[in-house]
Order: sequence, then structure tokens, then C-alpha cells
Amino acid sequence: MVISDLFGKIIGFISKRCSWWWEIPSSRDEFTKAILTVSIAVLIIVCYTFLIRKWKKESVELPPGPRGLPLVGNLLSLDLELHRHFAKLARTYGPIMSLRLGSKLCVVVSSSTVAKEILKDHDTIFANRDVPVAARALSYGNHDIVWSPYGPHWRMLRKVCVGELLNNTNLDAFKSLRQRKVNQMVHNIYTKRGTPIVVGEHIFETIFGTMTSMLWGGTHEAGESSAEFRQVMNEVVRLFSKPNISDIFPILARFDIQGVVRQFRKVVLWHDEFFNQIIDQRLELGRRGEEENRPEIKDFLQLLLKRNEQGDPMTTAQIKALLMDFVYAGNDSVTTVLEWAMAKLMDHPEAMRRAQEELDQVVGLSGTVEEAHLSKLHYLSAAVKEVMRLHPIAPLLLPHSPSQSCVVGGYMVPKDTQVLVNAWAIQRDPEAWDKPLEFQPERFLMATTKYDYSGNDLCYIPFGSGRRICAGMALAERLIMYTLASLLHSFDWRLPEGTKVDLSDKFGMTLKMKTPLVAIPTPRLSNSELYA
Repeated sequence: MVISDLFGKIIGFISKRCSWWWEIPSSRDEFTKAILTVSIAVLIIVCYTFLIRKWKKESVELPPGPRGLPLVGNLLSLDLELHRHFAKLARTYGPIMSLRLGSKLCVVVSSSTVAKEILKDHDTIFANRDVPVAARALSYGNHDIVWSPYGPHWRMLRKVCVGELLNNTNLDAFKSLRQRKVNQMVHNIYTKRGTPIVVGEHIFETIFGTMTSMLWGGTHEAGESSAEFRQVMNEVVRLFSKPNISDIFPILARFDIQGVVRQFRKVVLWHDEFFNQIIDQRLELGRRGEEENRPEIKDFLQLLLKRNEQGDPMTTAQIKALLMDFVYAGNDSVTTVLEWAMAKLMDHPEAMRRAQEELDQVVGLSGTVEEAHLSKLHYLSAAVKEVMRLHPIAPLLLPHSPSQSCVVGGYMVPKDTQVLVNAWAIQRDPEAWDKPLEFQPERFLMATTKYDYSGNDLCYIPFGSGRRICAGMALAERLIMYTLASLLHSFDWRLPEGTKVDLSDKFGMTLKMKTPLVAIPTPRLSNSELYA
């Protein structure tokens, strides 16, 4: 019952029961009358105060959190390394806490128990994204699978990605392509043997070439190089990582005070021209009847355009948005994980030695790694999982937003709140992990360990969990394992003289190494022709 209604009923009751008092003869002592009137007023105030307190006590409160300032909330006290900052605050305010970021309420979850309520128990309610202003421009108005709101459109995109593009049949069909790209990487590194190389640059070149070949055949008349594309991608990451006042105070979004949207429009225009030329070329081949003469393996763009011919069309904006997702999520995340993996193994020589010994047993030094070997590389798989535990791709996952108010962890999370799940903190929780800060791949080899990438155990969620779990997980796992296995099998690695591995990170859209890894490769295969 609303408090104002209760208050009105109390006044009505008192007025009715005490009406006789105001009707008594005027000869009655005025002082006594005044005393009784004041008493009645005090009684009303006491009852009202009691009901207000009772209502507040029975109402579900917001999660606790640090006190903020007027207007700006907690903005001025935030640390740039948000994953660490939120983990530190959680030790004071608990596994679910709230902060005010300008006019936006933000709830941060730092335990697997509360994360389960959001990503499993109330998955449908929290299936929407809290979309940054910049993301709307990059995703063609939320037409992509990453930022699209939960509903029929998103379910269609999810079905297309997981069921039609990234199914096992298609992934197996591109096996020879991935092998060709990785062999090319090994050859390029071999030509620089004995000299320091920036490991991440060679990895990016390989993953970019693999992804673009799978997406649209990897060829384009404009001749855009991976270096130019990487430059544009770095600009996108920079803009995404830049705090935007339009996200903090949505009422100001129309003014684009910092010019972030204007800068993004330039980037989107570059991508738009790039994708339009690729799509137009493919459509022209179809009109000339030359599309059927292309290789038997259909790239993703062919499959998407084929849906249109079969009466299950997707708009051009939807197609371009999906291509954008694959290019960015695929390249950036896989490259980042691989660079971390190489750095961690070089910082732990015993772990690298054990991984190489396993490769020698499974593959041998007279041959090269193939994807068929991956299922037998148990220690290497454990090492990758341990890398992703300590250095998750997206430390706060991607922001969720409830479609309706919901009670989580005993607290109210209002509709449209920004909800962040601190996977970085959860995967370092000492209550869930033994010696959580140590690099121990062996923990994933224990018989009692059931951790995988499915997100079913909320203690380990490098790809997220629930409905919005990463759609490209199966492809990412193959690319990471195969590329890393080839790097370790083909070369020994050492640091330049007088240097050491810098394992400090840089918070952003993805959790990158602050200092790029530089290492010296030395061939270890028995025959130099294997590097050709």
C-alpha cells in the first residue's frame, strides 16, 4: 500500500472519531482544547514516521557502495585500472556493490555466487547490453550480435553465427586455410631467426589473414593491408577506452561534447567503404555467374548472401555489422590471448619446457603441427586455460542491463542499470582457487577439475556465460591452440640480453600487455625444409 494512502486513512480516522471535540461548547477551556489538538498532531506525525521507517525497512535497498559527490557521483575516485579498483572496493563493500557514474547507476559483481544469479538464474532479465554511445555507430545501429538487444533479431543473429557459420562442419572445412596461414607465419619468423621480433605483430598478421580469408576470401581490390587495418582497429580501441561524457550523462549525448561520435563516424565510413566494395564485388560475380566457379569452400560472406537467395534475407547493414564483429572480436581477442600465453610461458621456463616436450611426443621434431594433434595436447590446453584465468580477454566482460528491476544478492538492481561482472576478480578468488595468483596449468589437469569454456561453472568465465556467452568461442579455441602449438613446436624462445618479461597489463576493451613482448626465436625442428 502506498504511504500517502495510509497517511490519508489515518487522518480520516482521527477526524471522524474526534469530530466531537470541535463541536463542544465554546465555554470549554481553550487551553485544554489546544493541548489535545497538539497531541493529535504529534500522534499523526509519530504514526507517519513509523510507517515510513517500516516501509523503508521492508523495501529492498540498492547494493552498498562508496559515497559519491553530487552530480559526478564516484567518477573522480575511479582508478584507470578498473578491474583492480573494483576488486579492491569489493573487499570493503562486498560481492555486489553500486556506484554512481555521473547520472548512471553501475552495479559491479565480484563473486561467482552473485554472478550465477545474473548470468544463469535471471539470465533472460539481464540479457540486454548497456550500449555505449560509440558502439551504436560501430555496430550499424546495434545490428550486430555483440550489442544488439535481446529479442528476435538477436536470436536470429545468434542462430546464423553459431548454427550456420561457426558450426563444426564449416570450421573443419577451413582447416587447410588455417594451416596455410600458420605455416606462413612460421616461415616468416624463420627468416628472422636469431634476431629480436615483436611477437604480437606476427600473431596479428596471421590471425588477420586467417579471419579475412574465412570471412570474404581475404582478397580485396583496394589492397588494404593488415597494417592499415590494424591502425584503424587501434584507433577504435582508443576511442572505446576513452571515457565519454555522453555515456555518463545520457541527456548530453545529443551534443557529443567530446566529439567521440564524430570521430567514430570517420572510422565507420572507412569500414563502410571497405565492406561495400567487398560485397559489391561478390554480388557482381554472382550476376556474371562466376560465383559458382569460386572454391568449393564457401566463405562466410558467400553463406550470408546465399541466405538472401534462399528467401531468408539479411539486410546489408546486418551483414556488415556481423563482418565487423568477426574482424574486431576475432583479431583483437585471439591476438591478445596468444601474446599473454607466450609471455607467461617465457616467464615460466619449466611450463614452456613441459609444453614443448608434450609437442615432441605427439608431433615429433620431423613434422609440423596439425589441428588433428590438438586433442592430444592436454598440458598445452591446460596452460591456455590458466592464461585465460589470470588474464581474461574482457576483464569486466561486456556490460549487461536488466530489462526490469530484479533482486540480486539480496539487493535491488533497478531496470536499465549498468551491470559489470568482474571476471578478473572472480577468477582470482582465493575461496575458489588454490594459490590464485600463481601460474599453475596443472590445476586444470586434476581429475576433479571440470572447468571448460562453457561458462557452466561461474568460477571460470573467460568467454562469459549464459545467453550472451561469446558466439565465436569454438573458433577462438582452435585458433589459439593451433597457433600457440606451432610457435612452441617450431622455435625455442629467449629474451634479448638484459631484458625480462613485463607482465603488467593495460585495462581497456581487452586486457592487453602494457609492454609488447619482444623475443628471439631459434629453430628447433630437425629439417630446415619444414620451415619452407
